[in-house]
Amino acid sequence: MKKLLQTSVTGVKALFCLLFLGISALNLSAQTVSGTVKAENGDPLVGASVLVKGTSNGTIADANGTFTLKDVAKGSTLVVSFIGFNTQEINADGSNLFIVLKESDALDEVVVTGVFDPRTRMQASVAISTLNSVQLERIVSNSSVDLLKNMPGVYVNSAKGEVGNSIYTRGLNYNGGFFYVSMQEDGLPVMGISGLMQPDGFLRADATIQRVESVRGGTASILGPNAPGGIFNYVSKKGGQTFGGEVRTRVGMEGDGKNLYLRGDFNIGGPLSKDKSLTYNVGGFYRNADGPKNPGYKLSYGGQMKANVIKQYKSGSLKVFAKLLDDNTAPFEFTPSVDFAKPRPADGFNNTSSTLIQSLEFTIPKAVTGLDKDINYDTKKVQAYNEIAAGFNWEQRFGEGWSFSNNFKVSKKDVINQTTSVVFPFRVDQVTFFGVSGNVGRFGTYEFFDPSSGKSYGTVQHLPPAGAGQPLRFIPNNLSLPGSGILQNALFYNPNPYTENGLNDVMNQATITKKLSNMTFTGGLYYVSSEVSRLSFVPTSQTFATIENQPKTVGVRYTTLGGVKYKLTNDQGIMNMGGAGFYKNSATINQAALFLGHTWDITPNLNVDWGIRAENFRIKSKFTTPKRTTPDSKLGADGDSLTLYDNRNLSSNPEQSFDKKLGMSDIFSYSLGLNYKINNNLAIYGRFSQGRKTPDLSYFMDFANQQLTSSIAVEAQSIQMAELGLKFKNDKVSLFVTPFYTLADNIPNFQIFQNADATNYAPPRVYQKIRTTGLELEGNIAISKNFSIRAVATLQKSIADSFSVFLSRTANTPTFNDDTLVTYHGRNNDNIGTMIMITPTFTTGNFFASLNIQYMGERWANVGNAFKLPAFTSMDLNLGYTFNKRFQLNASINNLVNTYGVMSWAAPGGFPASLDTQGFTKAADTFWLCQQKHHHRQ
Repeated sequence: MKKLLQTSVTGVKALFCLLFLGISALNLSAQTVSGTVKAENGDPLVGASVLVKGTSNGTIADANGTFTLKDVAKGSTLVVSFIGFNTQEINADGSNLFIVLKESDALDEVVVTGVFDPRTRMQASVAISTLNSVQLERIVSNSSVDLLKNMPGVYVNSAKGEVGNSIYTRGLNYNGGFFYVSMQEDGLPVMGISGLMQPDGFLRADATIQRVESVRGGTASILGPNAPGGIFNYVSKKGGQTFGGEVRTRVGMEGDGKNLYLRGDFNIGGPLSKDKSLTYNVGGFYRNADGPKNPGYKLSYGGQMKANVIKQYKSGSLKVFAKLLDDNTAPFEFTPSVDFAKPRPADGFNNTSSTLIQSLEFTIPKAVTGLDKDINYDTKKVQAYNEIAAGFNWEQRFGEGWSFSNNFKVSKKDVINQTTSVVFPFRVDQVTFFGVSGNVGRFGTYEFFDPSSGKSYGTVQHLPPAGAGQPLRFIPNNLSLPGSGILQNALFYNPNPYTENGLNDVMNQATITKKLSNMTFTGGLYYVSSEVSRLSFVPTSQTFATIENQPKTVGVRYTTLGGVKYKLTNDQGIMNMGGAGFYKNSATINQAALFLGHTWDITPNLNVDWGIRAENFRIKSKFTTPKRTTPDSKLGADGDSLTLYDNRNLSSNPEQSFDKKLGMSDIFSYSLGLNYKINNNLAIYGRFSQGRKTPDLSYFMDFANQQLTSSIAVEAQSIQMAELGLKFKNDKVSLFVTPFYTLADNIPNFQIFQNADATNYAPPRVYQKIRTTGLELEGNIAISKNFSIRAVATLQKSIADSFSVFLSRTANTPTFNDDTLVTYHGRNNDNIGTMIMITPTFTTGNFFASLNIQYMGERWANVGNAFKLPAFTSMDLNLGYTFNKRFQLNASINNLVNTYGVMSWAAPGGFPASLDTQGFTKAADTFWLCQQKHHHRQ
């Protein structure tokens, strides 16, 4: 018994010894790890993420870049990441670790746009491209949109200049502009809804931009509002731990080398508190430019200011930001051109010629407009963009993997437009001229003359039909107008539109995230309320101008068959003051969305993610349409019966309204993706997405007939997209290859035609279906220490599986019975072609040089496949020398070889035939109009 007891005691002692050793071993294997995370320049990386690989145990670097992480098992690996820098993995042994992150190489940096949690491109199952600060400094772009031509899969038409441009992704080119994409600033859309105003008017690239991230397709339909085509996020700089800044000054010549360009950018930032947890950043730009196509007055002048203040604290951060934009600029107009096969400027024009009318300044009195105010018109003000915006971004971590983010913005935008938009030739010896100018049936002689000199250009007689069933007669007599080589007996139609557009947005996006050891769940709510207003004269008045560079107004005198003489234009050549009257709109648009995303790291090399989004849309609108009293006043606003230019009597029809909405079941999107990392250098992914797209404001605020628009149903388009991705990266080469397939369905074609009595009607609605297949390529190769090449390319083919349009009837009947429905099923989609950008860069010592070589392949001009827009190649040269840390000199030449590359076109035959590009079929007439790239030196 004693022996047994002794054995038992010995066993208990042994058990306690083993337990003590186990606990000791456990304590020895768990440790506290601390350290500092900095950039290569020594700045602490505030907010850098430090995570124990394969666990949810992590922390964030504080205001000094330091961190402390408890309960870290020995032998663990720390994953250290910060946006804009390469992620680094290190052994978690010891304390006082000193970690230096290098600025990213753009393929493997951590990205935040279009993903449910920040991750590198090698880990992401979505097509993402970025432009970092170094790349942005070396690109001299014409606009914020122009930057995006450096992204694969993105068609950018920036021929219009700084504003009014277009972006297409993966064959989604319906309705032009930015219909399928979300243009964002710091994670929120630039505007709640577009269509009335374009976002590029309020999104300006300057020295405050840190980087640009783009997502084509994929999760864009989940994480962006109404954005199945993609998200383009312009991320602003924030203040560092030490004071720093930069000033960029650009001085150059544009156009024919005589147009001055002046611009200054600045950006400064630094700490505001001793512990450096409070930082600020302020920057912006101002420029003054004649423009590449100088109309005789400044085409662009003004600028913007942006600022943010950020408070970092242990469990989160708060950023407060503000923006002020006050800028005047205008899109470029078409250039008269000849030859479909090899387009070139028509005689008397070159690619720097302006067809905007020379400076005009006049007042249309309220007695004519029917408003309670006069309209003061001044072409020198071009398009005036103004914005005041402010908001905050709050990020809060709660521990145990929970975090919350709220991004809020309130903005007030307005634009006043006093720039002509449809400068097309117009024959003055045909009925269209007399119809548009309101003179059909005013029989007699019309004399055209120069208002400044009194020189006569000749006359046209407008006579009754020669007999029953015969047409009206228009007989030119000694008519000699400039530009007869463009179109015989013609003038430029240069109407004077005036619009006041306003958009007030209250926008908020809140997300909550839960991180587990190998999963992340993200839920969010997006909401925007938009107040829209529009006052528009289409146009305020009319002018007709000579067909030449910087056209001059043409005066018109009218003599009746009885010999009574009237002035159709005033001393400046202005006709029909008040135009056809004004349209006035106001609307409230509310959009809300719920979204959910889930990312699951099944293994260290395999992850899958999925997401869903449900939105609702509602628009409540009030509108008035113009009413013209007939007959016109006999005396007019000036009390003179012989001056007809101010004799119109205008008022408004009674106010009308409509209320339309789409529910969450109508706008439901989903996306599923998978990424597999084969090894540290190679990864593949696949994704399928179904996105929905609601109409923009152009659908609801149609100039042609607001009543017809208000009666149409609201529908959401369906966008399906499938893609694969192959990603490769080593020390010298990186490559991203993405085949894609897009199917856009339920695309409505809403048309409006006019009856003989000037009332409007809509033919039955038809629907289009567009299918696109393509391949995106993006790569970098470091050939040597001094020489590297970056290339992006898109190879694509787009087919209109179903495409129909009505051609207006020829008989003047009030129905659509004799309209013609033309089908183009199986034809090639328009303006879709191969795009390649190659940028070799050479650096040696303090000198660098890069050459952007852009190839735009031939594209079908319309879905009827009448002809192809020819391919072209253009080049931009950038040179720079860094004298020291504080001073760098850059020189650039855009469009180095003066390429005349066609990006847009208008049909031959003059106004209004020029507007009908889809109904055009190629004939013997080779006159056309186009927009092209411009010559630009800085």
